[in-house]
Amino acid sequence: MDSESKPPTTKNDKLHIVMFPWLAFGHMIPFLELSKLIAQKGHRVTFVSTPKNIDRLPKLPPNLSPRLTFVKIPLPHVEKLPENAEATVDLPYDKVKYLKMAYDQLEHPITQLLRDASPDWVIYDFAPYWLGPITARLGISSAYFSIFIAASLCFMGSAQVLMGMRGDSRMKPEDFTVPPKWVPFESTVAFRLFEINRIFDDILGDDENIPATYRFGAAVDGCDVVAVRSSYEFEPEWLQLLEEIYQKPVIPVGLLPPMPPDHDSVDDTKEWRTIKEWLDKQPKRSVVYVAFGSEAKPSQDELTEIALGLEQTGFPFFWALRKKQGLADAEAVELPDGFEERTKGRGIVCTSWVPQLDILSHNSVGGFFTHSGWSSVVEAIQFEKPLILLSFLADTGLIARVLEEKKMGYAVPRDDRDGSFTRDSVADSVRLVMVDEGGKIYRDKVREAKGLFVDRDIQDKYVNGLLDYFKTHNQKA
Repeated sequence: MDSESKPPTTKNDKLHIVMFPWLAFGHMIPFLELSKLIAQKGHRVTFVSTPKNIDRLPKLPPNLSPRLTFVKIPLPHVEKLPENAEATVDLPYDKVKYLKMAYDQLEHPITQLLRDASPDWVIYDFAPYWLGPITARLGISSAYFSIFIAASLCFMGSAQVLMGMRGDSRMKPEDFTVPPKWVPFESTVAFRLFEINRIFDDILGDDENIPATYRFGAAVDGCDVVAVRSSYEFEPEWLQLLEEIYQKPVIPVGLLPPMPPDHDSVDDTKEWRTIKEWLDKQPKRSVVYVAFGSEAKPSQDELTEIALGLEQTGFPFFWALRKKQGLADAEAVELPDGFEERTKGRGIVCTSWVPQLDILSHNSVGGFFTHSGWSSVVEAIQFEKPLILLSFLADTGLIARVLEEKKMGYAVPRDDRDGSFTRDSVADSVRLVMVDEGGKIYRDKVREAKGLFVDRDIQDKYVNGLLDYFKTHNQKA
């Protein structure tokens, strides 16, 4: 374990908070955004992760580095976990369970760190289901921070339901395709059959791993308070219901939009300059940006239909494509024969990392074809980009239902049983959201939502609310 720099300790230090996210960038980045906002208020934050992940995180603004410290804990070796894999982005889906097994072996070093650092609060993720009792034993207050929206959490149920201790009659995938009995208002928020089938093994668990649902339940059960990446402006009824379901305080921390790119203060990378040159040549709001997050990889059939659908639209496109999920992925997907030649100049397919925030902020981008991951949705709405939705894993299907209800996104029509879709439905969906008169509602709703998603005063109010709660409910106070 090593600390990159030791923060100064003075009598005037306010709270000291330790952050411990799950090893996925869709989790680490929101934890980091919240860490930065807390550090801006003058509090000390210790952000704990593995060495490779910390090295891959965005660099801190210089003014925050005295108060925001990164601590690296080496990831223990686990059989079947590929060498150098420290995050879900490094792995195919079926190997993520071994990453969780390695993560669970961080229990001893994180306990030692907490004993030595004696922080006021620990903010942890769903994966370290074992951490709540440890913080209680050490006399440290704890918050479970959910990067999942309240609607998704409500759908999954109480801690007791999640841990298999009480009354969830949902035993087969079909049971998850309707809203649960504890949702008292009308809602379409539920999985489609293909969505739940893709993650059902993680819900049930297997001989090699703890079920994800149990981890969630124990994380909620063991904490003093639940913090949620959401806001009352976005989903008031779900946040209220969640507090009733959990029977403990639920505090929204805002939507945590990342700070817009500032190219005057950072060195533009060569990659971004090349992308920007191409984007600069495209007409305003004409480009469809295509990206399905760091964990979702379309099947070969899905990839083919996406590609041919994009080709059919005639629109310029920029596609951030993951052909493989890390070096251990033996099943790379390939673009259709002749696709890149036929779309040369009109479309770009990039198979390496791309600066998503920079691309979304560019005025030539007119729509975002996305997997409905919450971070991507927040970033898109921050820059008024209407959403074409194609869900894959985790709770992206539930997020898609919420966005569809609010007319903030349009989902590509699919077969409910196997999730299949056609190139025609891809082309029609992209055209609808980008330019058709019938899709104006989606463009308008995203424009309206931008204010509540990026309003810094609203965001500030939520962070202040969390910190006020931390100060008044600190076990050490």
